[in-house]
Amino acid sequence: VIARQVVTPLDLERTFSLTGGNIFQGSMTLNQLFLFRPVVGWTEYRTPVKGLYLCGAAAHPGGGVMGTCGMNAAREMMKRW
Repeated sequence: VIARQVVTPLDLERTFSLTGGNIFQGSMTLNQLFLFRPVVGWTEYRTPVKGLYLCGAAAHPGGGVMGTCGMNAAREMMKRW
């Protein structure tokens, strides 16, 4: 090993504005996995507000798969256009 980099949650919060340094916008509990993100009933990226869609780490598949949330939300919007 010739080098290493340690990134703490505080570093993530300061550098990327991630609240609490959490890439998933909050802890993922069993009732928030897969299509239950962020809450049951808000699947397919739609919200109760007409025309408001979620795309970000709080939506499926979460913060570990960069860009996929936005792509999926865009697909859902286009289906309803």
